[in-house]
Amino acid sequence: MSKKVAFIGCGSMAECIMAGALKAGTLKAETTYVCNRTASTVERLKDSYGVKSGTPVEVTKACDIIILGVKPYGIADMCQVIKDEVTSDKVVISIAAAITIATIEKNLPGSSKVIRVMPNVPSLVGYGMTSISANASTPKEDIDAVLALFEAVGKAEIVPESSIHGVIGCSGSSVAYTFMFLEALSDAAVHGGLTRAQAQSMAAQAVLGAAKMMQETGKSPAQLKDMVCSPGGTTIEAVRYLEKGGMRSAVIEAAIQCMEKSKTLEKQYN
Repeated sequence: MSKKVAFIGCGSMAECIMAGALKAGTLKAETTYVCNRTASTVERLKDSYGVKSGTPVEVTKACDIIILGVKPYGIADMCQVIKDEVTSDKVVISIAAAITIATIEKNLPGSSKVIRVMPNVPSLVGYGMTSISANASTPKEDIDAVLALFEAVGKAEIVPESSIHGVIGCSGSSVAYTFMFLEALSDAAVHGGLTRAQAQSMAAQAVLGAAKMMQETGKSPAQLKDMVCSPGGTTIEAVRYLEKGGMRSAVIEAAIQCMEKSKTLEKQYN
């Protein structure tokens, strides 16, 4: 990517995006700028990655893509700080949960190019899933550049902003549900005689392999489940017990509650 990119607010998510893009060659250190309220963080990032730094106004003026990594409650104020430097050729990206495109547009000059992204925690290890929602002012060329940036830390997909709550319930918060499943499965394996290390390794690999099968075969989860269940076997017995306990219903209801909470927070912050 030939564009200059600024990260304003460099928490763990912003850093992992930057680190992944630098490692993949999508970004170059000499055209990447950081800005953070904690000076020690800025110095650490400069030492670790060889990037440049500046004030919010300075990095916005210098760069083509500005990624806002500040907390949701600070987005509007930061937009007010940098708005005079947000010219029509620049793209402003927000990774803040709950902040709508409309709120960002309201605090920037008219016709500003704004993109709302929703990355998830596995981006930290290069297996993230990021949704990308752009406003009407953002051309395909800029959307493609942002796609390439986030594909450096996993997969990325364009979705309408109206679907953002579904994204949060599915690829955002579901990582925590998966960790809960892995924890329970590991506990059961320890009960069955495995060491804790063996149990966690096997559980993680099983889930990783299952996800890979779903991605690469194109089969639905139901079809893949049926492939594993032999008539009268151990797996179908486990599935029967999970159904008795309401596993699928619990997951569905949890995800829906997550989406409803996301809607509540969006109303609170916008």
